[in-house]
Amino acid sequence: MNFASDNVTGAAPEILAAIEAGNGGDLMPYGNDDVTKAAEAKVAKLFETDADVFFLATGTASNALALSAGTPPGGVIFCHTGAHIFDTEGGAPEFFSGAAKLLTIAGDDGKFTAEDLQAAIAAAQPGNVHHAQPATVSISQATEAGTLYGLDEIKAISKVCRTNNLKLHMDGARFSNAVATMGCSAADMTWKVGVDVLSFGATKNGALTAEAVVLFDADMAKDFGYRRKRGGHLFSKMRFLSVQWDAYVTGDLWLKNAAHANAMAKRMAKGLESVPGADITQPAEANIVFPKLPAKVIAGLKADGFLFYERGGEHVIRLVTSFATTEIDVDGFIEAAKKHAAP
Repeated sequence: MNFASDNVTGAAPEILAAIEAGNGGDLMPYGNDDVTKAAEAKVAKLFETDADVFFLATGTASNALALSAGTPPGGVIFCHTGAHIFDTEGGAPEFFSGAAKLLTIAGDDGKFTAEDLQAAIAAAQPGNVHHAQPATVSISQATEAGTLYGLDEIKAISKVCRTNNLKLHMDGARFSNAVATMGCSAADMTWKVGVDVLSFGATKNGALTAEAVVLFDADMAKDFGYRRKRGGHLFSKMRFLSVQWDAYVTGDLWLKNAAHANAMAKRMAKGLESVPGADITQPAEANIVFPKLPAKVIAGLKADGFLFYERGGEHVIRLVTSFATTEIDVDGFIEAAKKHAAP
């Protein structure tokens, strides 16, 4: 059983069926087809506004190109110290933004506050010719700690962005999990609280390879098509990304898959609470659990063949559930942990 990531799973049956169904006939390339235009409109409709939607294939490209749309060469991007764009994307945000400077902000549970952000902006000394100039703020929803920003928290951060003339980007690799937990709308969590651009992930939640950049700021969208092309993500056979997105938002598959993954994470966290010596170090608000376990339990689980990352501190592991995780998978892990914790 592999709990290392929600990337370890295959694609959802609905996604595979959509790809097969979309394989017939001849369609114009590079997104100049009715299938792509319809899918873009369907995704935009989720947000209840005239958003501009662009399909890409990877989360790294989605984040890097989205950030480049709001960050001039040499500008500053503020993010959390544990942000994916800072430590796990190979310098892509810096590259596509023309040598942008990422400045990190510490904060508990994978988040920073509006006050933290304002202090970081002041420390960057806007207007000082000797310093890189602040341009963009990026938050992750859900965070790398598996926690969520509340709507009021995002709104407060957005207010700081507006006061300082900065753009607000949301890394939504697990956006669906966040919406499913909070029970709000996609609009409530984005432009209605001041988000300018969203990297909307689908691959972790059942797609084969499909991400999207959703731009709520029309000025940022003006040249994004060129950025996508230059970044190598204007697919000639774009329909194969588009049909995935069509299937993803049809019948709320994006929410159903995420809700299931979240439920499995809660089941895991609750079950591990009964393991002697275990401690759940972060609230399991999405589909990630960070339990601290005795060393012998971790060793025993590894010997049993369970896969996971040791991340988050000494004797802390990260467990990620997905749309494909079953109750049997979760209960099997819990029972194995109890066995290895026994005297």
